[in-house]
Amino acid sequence: MPSNLSNLRILVGRARHQASALSSGLRAKGAQVLEIPFIEIRPPRSYKPLDNALTNLDQYDWLILTSVNGVEALWSRLKKLHLTKKKFNRLKIAAIGPATRKAIREHGLKVHVMPREYVAESVVESLRGKVKGKRVLLARAKVARDVIAAQLRKLGAQVDVVEAYQTVVPLKSRTRLRAVLKDPKRHPQVITFTSSSTVRNFLAMLGRKNRIDLKKVCLASIGPITSATLLEFGLQANLQAKDYTIPGLIQAILGHVEK
Repeated sequence: MPSNLSNLRILVGRARHQASALSSGLRAKGAQVLEIPFIEIRPPRSYKPLDNALTNLDQYDWLILTSVNGVEALWSRLKKLHLTKKKFNRLKIAAIGPATRKAIREHGLKVHVMPREYVAESVVESLRGKVKGKRVLLARAKVARDVIAAQLRKLGAQVDVVEAYQTVVPLKSRTRLRAVLKDPKRHPQVITFTSSSTVRNFLAMLGRKNRIDLKKVCLASIGPITSATLLEFGLQANLQAKDYTIPGLIQAILGHVEK
């Protein structure tokens, strides 16, 4: 049976350890997938704030995690500090979406809240009426938006924000990216963006002098925040996932091609 994405060249820019789900899903539909990481996950500049929060985890009412990277960074540090799941006994956990929820559950923890839409604003809405007078820990990347912390404080919560990891531009990807975009035989027809960081880092790697005419390429966005970041740089997402997940992004690409 012919595949819907047969021979379509798609550039996947997820971090190397996270690219497989998107890449394999696209290849299963017949696409030619090229992986060039747009982001690299690194430890925080200092572990001290995170370690202090984890040591005093039983003093918090809520823990909010907004990415799988945040979950894994937090859990890795828990093990390093020889802390157990008992620290989570009185804690309620909010996850931004299904992938984050799955990662949390894999560590044997319960997720109490997950919003219908997998963006920061929906996390805040899902916690409305639940956090007034409560102490909240938000573990995230250094470059993440400040929406959750700022809005929860307006709702009466005491919010501590700690850097669990940082996302940086992978230096090795710069040369590969520029070479691929200059090669007509490998030039992608679709470029996927799965976060605001992937947008910013892609454009940083490309550089203004080397920026190609991206109007000739289909820019595929995982959700409204990522699309808004593209707009900040004068670029329009040609398609956006209705369900802000990797499967949702694959379905959006399929739908776009079928049109």
